[in-house]
Amino acid sequence: MSTKVGCRARRGPGGCRSVPASVSVFSSPGSWIESAALDQCHQVAALDGMTHVAAMPDLHPGKGAPIGAAMASTVLYPFLVGSDIGCGIAVFPIALRRAVPERLAARFPDLDRALHPERDADDPAWSVLTGDVPAGHLDGLGTVGRGNHFVELARVGALDAPEHAERLGLATGDLVLVVHSGSRGLGERILREHTEAHGAGPAPEPDAYLARHDDAVRWGSLNRRLLAARVAYALGAEPTEPVVDQCHNLVELRDGHYLHRKGAAPGDGRDVLVAGTRGTPSYLVAAHADADANHSVAHGAGRKMSRADALRRGKAKHTVEELRRTPVGSIVVCGDRQLLFEEAPTAYKRIEQVIGDLVAHRLATPVTTTVPLVTYKTPDVAPGRRRGRR
Repeated sequence: MSTKVGCRARRGPGGCRSVPASVSVFSSPGSWIESAALDQCHQVAALDGMTHVAAMPDLHPGKGAPIGAAMASTVLYPFLVGSDIGCGIAVFPIALRRAVPERLAARFPDLDRALHPERDADDPAWSVLTGDVPAGHLDGLGTVGRGNHFVELARVGALDAPEHAERLGLATGDLVLVVHSGSRGLGERILREHTEAHGAGPAPEPDAYLARHDDAVRWGSLNRRLLAARVAYALGAEPTEPVVDQCHNLVELRDGHYLHRKGAAPGDGRDVLVAGTRGTPSYLVAAHADADANHSVAHGAGRKMSRADALRRGKAKHTVEELRRTPVGSIVVCGDRQLLFEEAPTAYKRIEQVIGDLVAHRLATPVTTTVPLVTYKTPDVAPGRRRGRR
């Protein structure tokens, strides 16, 4: 479905637009789309210079701007990208002799502990670094972060499009590491400095913002490689190059417009991992989105509950131990009890519905699934280890 938003009389850098911005929502009647998220799409469509807003089926409200949207404008708005510039999902093949979730979960390293070039100079994960660390930003390097970020060991499921899977070198039963993380404090610092000076307004010097933005995008990609390498070595494997690595929080110049993506993956002929939850498969798709979708596809299942609601409802329905073992038999490594409830599978939309909407709107072709074996969120310190530390 699509709606139109008229020009509102206002003063600003671009003045009042002569052509109203359009809003296209790529969902079906059975999809869960909050009215608050739609309201945010229309608020964005009313900004000076905005030409088109494409909302994905995983759309949900964000802080000031919708998550799960691609927004094209003649004006660059940093707040439409958000603070986690460079956040994305990468998929790395990994070769292991045996994949017993309980044993492997215990071998995951502490991914809250950042790597430091001097203190951790002998860490083999540095082998994936070529050149300098973008922007020289060392804070949080090699860490996964909080929220919906994760590192997951998964098994490749049945192939829906064997020709695409073969091109990627994947086969049913293969093991992969799925890494979802961003630029940690770097993107947050870039947005904060802009906001302190200009609020939610446009970037007065787009090229200067883009230069720092591009550093954060490169940093996020490097961080995903470092995370995958740390886990691979901990599990007794060698690190590999990613077969998929797509950023879903970024802005790019396209056809003379600034295309802002916040929780939307590039869909112009790219391979994209659309994340499910820790208790459901994720879907690897071949994306072929057109201009009406702003050349973008969904990046995940999308939240249907706020974190506060998920925490309240989850505590009434589940125990911590129930949430550590998922419906697909996988193990969740998470020492943060609140995060366990906030990120429960029930807090998210049905990933099958999201993928179905992408297919129905001819935005993507499913290639295969990745089924979780171990999902890492935070270090899980056992009681015995806690006593030892004290």
